[in-house]
Amino acid sequence: MSSIKLANKDHKSDAEFSRALHGKNVGKSTGLSALMNKDHDAQTTAVDAYFKHWDNDRSTNAVNQTEQERIDEYAGLTRHYYNLVTDFYEYGWGSSFHFSRYYKGEAFRQASARHEHYLAAKMGINSDMKVLDVGCGVGGPAREIARFTGCRIVGLNNNDYQIERANFYSKKYSLEDQLSYVKGDFMQMDFKPESFDAVYAIEATVHAPVLDGVYSEIYKVLKPGGTFGVYEWVMTDKYDETNPHHREIAYGIELGDGIPKMYKRDVAEAALKRVGFEIEFAQDLADMDDSIPWYYPLTGEWRYVQTMNDVLTFVRTSKFGRLLTMKAVGFMEKVGIAGKGSQKVTEALEDAAVNLVNGGREGLFTPMMLYVCKKPLN
Repeated sequence: MSSIKLANKDHKSDAEFSRALHGKNVGKSTGLSALMNKDHDAQTTAVDAYFKHWDNDRSTNAVNQTEQERIDEYAGLTRHYYNLVTDFYEYGWGSSFHFSRYYKGEAFRQASARHEHYLAAKMGINSDMKVLDVGCGVGGPAREIARFTGCRIVGLNNNDYQIERANFYSKKYSLEDQLSYVKGDFMQMDFKPESFDAVYAIEATVHAPVLDGVYSEIYKVLKPGGTFGVYEWVMTDKYDETNPHHREIAYGIELGDGIPKMYKRDVAEAALKRVGFEIEFAQDLADMDDSIPWYYPLTGEWRYVQTMNDVLTFVRTSKFGRLLTMKAVGFMEKVGIAGKGSQKVTEALEDAAVNLVNGGREGLFTPMMLYVCKKPLN
């Protein structure tokens, strides 16, 4: 971690930019309607700030150069990414920004909730605990786990817009007593050491420039004997960094999902152990021979749709639905309803979707490598 430049903390300017981009009434619109309400000049700034980290030349030399820039500027990369994509995520996916396993006959949102419940159960979270959600998004999992367990959850996020959205939902669903949200960098947390009974992260620590850094911060704020649970995005043992096809898939995931660098499973496990965690449970939930794959919403294959209620979600997330969204956003941009670069964002999300499916089908990538770890008592 010593070679990583930690981000400067300038919460005031971050908040000012968020207000300039998204406006003050963050609860009044979501999805594509929220996109139309963004300030166009601020949108252009966010697009330029994000895409400067990527190179259309995907040769090894170009990728390696921009990769180091992304690692060095991890905080701004992630913050601008979610400034640009949060509304698209809520439009297509709802308020829980993660993948799930699916059972036959199980609705999409039911699967999402079960995925969150499973993590809480494996960690042993209960109503007496104070829990940290690292990279909490707009608070979908935190709301579900708080209801399921009765615990108190603090959500950590470096994106002001998502924090505002999370607070809006907490108030809407009368969960303010159990949930709170804090602006911060998970590579340099401001919480007191040993202040949480449990810590979890759902597909969020992948945004760290190096995993040792975020894991060591989690270890620091966790009480001795406490539990850390994480659904980690990693490349599998089948992934070969020197294989151009494999690297193309990893790069597409990085570009479309705001990730400085994708790491392999063994890198994550080594980092957990290096910072002091004892791994009590490790399982790739994407490798369970499920008849319905975790990436099904992105495939465009109707045979996987389980309930009538899921049809609209599937239409939005499938390849056909994403193409319609891309064309609609392109039209909105052309006539001046949406800001410059809006279609470029949808194209990056499409790049991610295609490569997530390819990575899943080829067994090169998993979004749900589950680790449940303990911080030793001594």
